[in-house]
Amino acid sequence: MDTQSAGNKVELYGDHPALDLMNTVMTLDGGQVERWGSDAEVLAWLRGAVPAVVELPERAAPGLLEAARVLREQLRALVAQRKDGEPLDLALLNGLLARAPRQLVLRGEEGGAGLRIRYLGEAHDALLAPVVEAAAQLLSEGKFELVKRCENPECTLWFLDRSKSHQRRWCSMGLCGNRHKVATFRKRKAGA
Repeated sequence: MDTQSAGNKVELYGDHPALDLMNTVMTLDGGQVERWGSDAEVLAWLRGAVPAVVELPERAAPGLLEAARVLREQLRALVAQRKDGEPLDLALLNGLLARAPRQLVLRGEEGGAGLRIRYLGEAHDALLAPVVEAAAQLLSEGKFELVKRCENPECTLWFLDRSKSHQRRWCSMGLCGNRHKVATFRKRKAGA
């Protein structure tokens, strides 16, 4: 899934904010691709990945890139551990949840009012809080049989299989599914 945000294209393949965060570093054509290079790029990603009801600032907080990368690697470990049925070390997530409490705010809008969500605390903690909440919900309530890693052995992306039949195999048809189909076709044609 692609979303437009503040003029930047945000590519989302995970169908869940926590998995989308994990997918911001990926393997493409045999090399690792880091999709964040600055605090501003993380903020642009957040604008596309979190619900519009979450209030985000105009400028990125200093240190956001490093905090987001630490969170990403922690989530990657936690999701793999949860998938494998291993015990989880939730100290980092619990700390982030405690440092960035949620506040509901009503804003006057044309014809009524709109409910917005604001997170309090240090700037980078507050910015990452919506994804931390999504991760906490996924780890505690998620059906992990539907949390899958792309079947392309060279791909590192994860996704939540929301398909009707729960038979989704690829992070994206454009990234891995079509490549698999082409490779299978060529292999079949070479063998004929």
